[in-house]
Amino acid sequence: MYNSSKKPVWYGELIASRGNTVIIYDKQFPEASAGRVYFYNTARDAIIEYAEEIVKPHLHELSGAALATAEANFGAAWDVARTAFMAQHSGWVEAHNPKTSMVKKAKPEPIIEPEAELEAESTDEDDFDRGWSNDDFDD
Repeated sequence: MYNSSKKPVWYGELIASRGNTVIIYDKQFPEASAGRVYFYNTARDAIIEYAEEIVKPHLHELSGAALATAEANFGAAWDVARTAFMAQHSGWVEAHNPKTSMVKKAKPEPIIEPEAELEAESTDEDDFDRGWSNDDFDD
């Protein structure tokens, strides 16, 4: 159903004793804990982790006019909640969805300049003896 859909974003309805709620599933959501799944709950305006075993029998896919109405009514709020949620889980998203992560730019090749010629110090004896006098040393 929601996880077998070919669409990247699945709109459905969660039918519960408290009432029906439009929910949205995104295939790019990070994996939840084992046996759990993330859905955007339009009534709560939040992405919530649900126990998959409990909600799965109560999910029904929206289609036609209901789908168009849900997209029109909840699309903007969904985008805001999704952006915030994905930012919180950005490490997981980048690791598991390489298409959505930023493309790394190639490092520019370093510019290698010709080696500067080293200046050779003068080895004249005058350089070594200059400034030192034999008077400073006691024999």
